[in-house]
Amino acid sequence: MITRKQYTEVQQKALELIAKAGIHITPEEQTRIAVADFGLSDIYSQGIQVLTFFETDRIAGKILVLLPNQTEPEHWHPPVGNDPGKQEIIRALWGDLRFYVEGDDNMTEGFIPIGKEDVFRLRHEIILNPGDQLEFQPGEKHWFQAGNRGAVMYSFSTTVRDGLDGFTDSDIIRETKIIES
Repeated sequence: MITRKQYTEVQQKALELIAKAGIHITPEEQTRIAVADFGLSDIYSQGIQVLTFFETDRIAGKILVLLPNQTEPEHWHPPVGNDPGKQEIIRALWGDLRFYVEGDDNMTEGFIPIGKEDVFRLRHEIILNPGDQLEFQPGEKHWFQAGNRGAVMYSFSTTVRDGLDGFTDSDIIRETKIIES
């Protein structure tokens, strides 16, 4: 859970990073930036900010924003019914961005959030610079993290069912709960 004040502050920080990336969004889009804390109540450590440009029953386009040193938890996009699961392309736009996937442990720049060593199992680090992109197949586990400046990226994908994503951390709740204060 996060407070309404935290939600608004994080939205504003995401807007500042989007502007640094040189992306122009409308005033209406600015109000639609979603703040996800994954039910962990530690938004500055683990979370992500998402602006959905479009989402149909076949494709989606989003901007993903990580605040400085913020981490999106380890997850995957599982099959749903006859659909094999979300296929996603991430394209780095601005900032410092690290992805973690299956492979040898070569982690040198990133870090595991304190107390979460058992739920961040992937340690193969890929550094993305602006213009670099990665493609994730349905069911492929991954997590990502910003460096000191934060990070802004595009996400292009097939059908989105983020509420059904699988997470290694069983404490995660996909829906952000806001405390009005």
